[in-house]
Amino acid sequence: MASRSVNKVILVGNLGKDAETKFTPSGFAKTTFSVATNRRWKDQQSGEWKEETTWTNVVLWRSENVANYLLKGKQVYVEGRIDNRSWEDPQGQKRYMTEVVAEDVILLGGGGRGGDAPSGGAEYDQRPVSIPRSAQRQAPPPSAPAHDDFGQGITDDDVPF
Repeated sequence: MASRSVNKVILVGNLGKDAETKFTPSGFAKTTFSVATNRRWKDQQSGEWKEETTWTNVVLWRSENVANYLLKGKQVYVEGRIDNRSWEDPQGQKRYMTEVVAEDVILLGGGGRGGDAPSGGAEYDQRPVSIPRSAQRQAPPPSAPAHDDFGQGITDDDVPF
């Protein structure tokens, strides 16, 4: 029998802060954001309802124009895979990070900044905005100046495609 494995994550939650896009030295866009998901349950002993929030770091490659839409508080659907990576910090300590590498991100509307939306509700509530991989720009943008503020020194070897 052939061995099979699956690494798939689906999140529906709210953005914890505005998305941020940076570029690798060769011009590949890396957009990062965090998604809050909630779990609610009734405590068997006390009978009280309890709630827990889980924060998940998400990275989206080659989508340089989505950060304008991914704003704090907005509800999003994220589909992708779990990725674990490690690096050594400047003090020589080994650091680890788990994140979701997104393949699809869909803006569901709701939440967000109250002042940004028209009085009738959130500006994107009428229909979802989808950012599928097939619609993304294939050629990288012109090379941006090299920045060493990617946290762990991202290189082209880190791009997962």
